[in-house]
Amino acid sequence: MSLSPGFSGRRGFDTSRLPPGQYPTHDFPVPQQDVTTDLHCVTRWSKFDTRWRGVSLDTLLADAETAADFVIAHCHGGYTTNLPLEDVLDGQAWIVHEYDGFPLSPEHGGPARLLVPHLYLWKSAKWVRGLTLSPVDEPGFWEAAGYHNHGDPWREQRTWQD
Repeated sequence: MSLSPGFSGRRGFDTSRLPPGQYPTHDFPVPQQDVTTDLHCVTRWSKFDTRWRGVSLDTLLADAETAADFVIAHCHGGYTTNLPLEDVLDGQAWIVHEYDGFPLSPEHGGPARLLVPHLYLWKSAKWVRGLTLSPVDEPGFWEAAGYHNHGDPWREQRTWQD
């Protein structure tokens, strides 16, 4: 049996349980990130330096081959929100499961929510259940109710008229 270079093992380690070419680890290699960012709500409040932990959409979509230009977030209760694909890539969006060092509480979208901090907070959909890549833009719950389709706080894009 051969082990990876530099592997020192542990006393009493049962090598019969280790398949060829493998090495034991105590950690799962999960590509999570810690994110500290400001949040801006359409109701005009902002919260600075919020701390989150989750997985970047860059990681989740890395192997997806698509001609889609949009992402639709599907959430518990039938809620959806739409985003241009360019707004969720390049380190701009995450699926998060921790806030301020603790598991994300249900009232804040737990067990998992979308985090897109450069847009108004309604785009950071709570209770996310899945993402769909779409070639067409499909306005979500709040967008169909009159909220702006993009929601850029720096442009004050609150409603379709803004």
